[in-house]
Amino acid sequence: MDMKHNSGHKKSWFENESFWVQYAPVLFDAQRWAEAPSVAEAVLRIMGAPSSEASAASSGAPAILDAGCGPGRVSVELALRGAKVTGVDLVRSFLIAAGDTARDEGVDIEFVQDDLRTFVRPGRFDAAVSLYTSFGYCDTIEEDMQILRNIAASLREGGWFILEMTGREISVRDFTEGEWFERGGFTVLTEFSVVGAWEALRSRWILIDKDGRRIDHTYEQRLYSAVELKRLMLAAGLSSVEIYGDFDFSPYNEKARTMVLVGRR
Repeated sequence: MDMKHNSGHKKSWFENESFWVQYAPVLFDAQRWAEAPSVAEAVLRIMGAPSSEASAASSGAPAILDAGCGPGRVSVELALRGAKVTGVDLVRSFLIAAGDTARDEGVDIEFVQDDLRTFVRPGRFDAAVSLYTSFGYCDTIEEDMQILRNIAASLREGGWFILEMTGREISVRDFTEGEWFERGGFTVLTEFSVVGAWEALRSRWILIDKDGRRIDHTYEQRLYSAVELKRLMLAAGLSSVEIYGDFDFSPYNEKARTMVLVGRR
């Protein structure tokens, strides 16, 4: 496992490792892990790549960058289906857990601790994925653009970039000021508010464990409309970008479950 990242800048909220450690049971609960196989299948289907364990030993196995891989949910499932995977994330504890899972599943994955604002391997990958709303954390649009440029530059000619996140349209449609639920052994209280003209969503998550101890964290994530994000991806170096409402190519309309952008280098 390659551990390196840029520490020469003011830290943003998402670089706080303790946040991810504390909130991991809620963010990556059993339901999220159960979704991973179908997401991996969808990624390979979009690419038109074979999906079988037998293809793992093939020299034609697609090289895929999992940008913001977290604890390796989708990285491992892609590797099980024959892909050669590189997972990149800032959170060391996630990468250690991902490495343990990969070993338990008998797959070889390269995990790299690095910042997507600086990580780039020109022309190395057949595809890249950014899933589960792992994009839009940066303080500025220019930083987000740098991530998109780095990913586009890391693709081979004709390579795929699949980005999935909650779009501004869905955030407006489904907005609620707060809710509570039980997840990952915690009672979770949430409060949401709009930043600017729907430029971002401010989220406060309070976790209460069975002993009544509380963890309280507030963060902001930038919101992009589908068309805005498509334009940024094209400006970053992709030749085409299509917009869908799920991994099954359903339309991005009032019934969309999520926002999926499929780009080609």
